[in-house]
Amino acid sequence: MINERIIRAWYTPVEVLTLRSWLVVATIVNILLLTFDYLRGDDQLLLIGFIGCASIAALRASLPEPNNIQQRNIALLISSVIISLGIYRLILMPISLFNFWLNLWMIAPGVLSLLWLSSRAVSVWATRELSISAIEYGLKRNFNAQKRHQKIGSHITLLHFVVITLIPIIWIFDIAVSPGNALGGEIGDSFSGEHFSKILEGESFWIWFRNSLIVSIGTSLLGLVIAIPAGYAFSRYKFTGRDVSMFAFLLVQMFPGIIILVPYFLVMKTLGLLNSHLGLILAYCVTALPLCVWMLKGFFDTVPRELEEAATLDGCNQFQVFTKVVLPLSLPAVAVTALFSFLAAWNEFLLALTFNTSNDMYTLPVGLASLISATGQAWGDFAAASILVSLPVALLFLFFQKFLIEGLAAGGVKG
Repeated sequence: MINERIIRAWYTPVEVLTLRSWLVVATIVNILLLTFDYLRGDDQLLLIGFIGCASIAALRASLPEPNNIQQRNIALLISSVIISLGIYRLILMPISLFNFWLNLWMIAPGVLSLLWLSSRAVSVWATRELSISAIEYGLKRNFNAQKRHQKIGSHITLLHFVVITLIPIIWIFDIAVSPGNALGGEIGDSFSGEHFSKILEGESFWIWFRNSLIVSIGTSLLGLVIAIPAGYAFSRYKFTGRDVSMFAFLLVQMFPGIIILVPYFLVMKTLGLLNSHLGLILAYCVTALPLCVWMLKGFFDTVPRELEEAATLDGCNQFQVFTKVVLPLSLPAVAVTALFSFLAAWNEFLLALTFNTSNDMYTLPVGLASLISATGQAWGDFAAASILVSLPVALLFLFFQKFLIEGLAAGGVKG
């Protein structure tokens, strides 16, 4: 008899178990989404949002227990209230995909709770005492359904993170394909290719693109030529000042780049490297070199020394050991380092703005900034150019995807 009571107290339908965790997530998300109502400055929407959050929290607290039909009915009533609040809030807002997604976080938990709490499994569990055979069937059903619910919940969570990530991209793309240069308007209300045509047919964009390409590739190549042997030396050799040098590499990363702006400018002016590709390449290499050396040193540390000793026994000298054994095994780390150097130079703005005063030497970040001035804001052209600038970076990530995964997850023994 005691065992039967324990079994009955232990069993809870999978619908209720899932709601206990999902409603907590829905409450937290809806509280965070109240930020948009606050930014809109709409007190009515904000009040409805607060009531909705409180209702979802109350629903979580009122989820039914065994043989408690009254508690289940209260939970059903609260679910209906949540659905009504979400629909009413959606009606008050302008019609848009974003507002629908925003209110779906309130409507969906209410609908799901209403459906699951009124299901046969929950109704029977909440209205009468189940037999042992029914509980055994329910536990088996829970085992099969919980995996499915966890998978669905994980995919929904990841999907919403993807949506949040895509919102700025969709917005900037809508501005790029909309006529005029206004930032407002509904997404997808009109389409035009005038901004892309203006950017691609103009001479300035291709000059900026060429400059950025030269500087970024030059920074990557020169950075690798210096960082690869430096990282290997720090990884394999013990010499005076090694630890101090590595600490200094970390120390210089703590200071913002603007601190070295004036000394950089004076050095470049003295050397006659202002308004030149070489000046920017040297500046970017010095800036990115410490982190590149640290990245490569960490990877070289994972390459077993036994492989180098075996190559030495086979007659290889130190240079051949490095080029024929260590370097081929380190290609993923080299790819990650090269990509980091390329992106650092491709996206850098402050040094490029300071060292280049001629439009013919502007890089893409500086050129894009020139589209937004105090006298006029070409937001449509700016958005179109931003998308075009992002395409090479996206293609590089796709191309180096395999190396990125291997390089960032490096740590196992290779052989």
